[in-house]
Amino acid sequence: MSDRNPADYRPCVGVMLVNEEGQVFVGKRIDNKEGDWWQMPQGGIDAGEEPSDAAYRELGEETGATRDNVELITRLDEELFYDLPSELQGKLWGGNYVGQRQTWYLARFTGTDEDIDLRAHNPAEFCEWKWVAPDLLPELIVPFKRDVYETIVHGFRDDI
Repeated sequence: MSDRNPADYRPCVGVMLVNEEGQVFVGKRIDNKEGDWWQMPQGGIDAGEEPSDAAYRELGEETGATRDNVELITRLDEELFYDLPSELQGKLWGGNYVGQRQTWYLARFTGTDEDIDLRAHNPAEFCEWKWVAPDLLPELIVPFKRDVYETIVHGFRDDI
């Protein structure tokens, strides 16, 4: 990935949130019109924000989970990059980025399913959610993020 200029990629965090059974939270995006795609919580890092704080913030906004029921376990050593498909480049994030560079965290959810609130933030990003086996993640994500999800599953496999 050394041929990529990090300035061309939106800084972002992602969280693999696992429950006590080792299943992973995935949500179906409200704006997903092209298929049955599910993703883990993720989002941009605000200027001056630490990635770990962004991870907690994004979890709160997208799932309703709070620091009281989430424990960050570890993070991947390197940022993961993906490129937007050509038809989306220039249309998202003010046209400033060709994709995202993501810092990924593994987190343990210590709450209950009743603590999940997809409407915790307005506007909501997910319309549905479920727990899935980690190995299913690459099949559930939009194809242009599949390599990233394979890397995440492999990278966190021993810590789940």
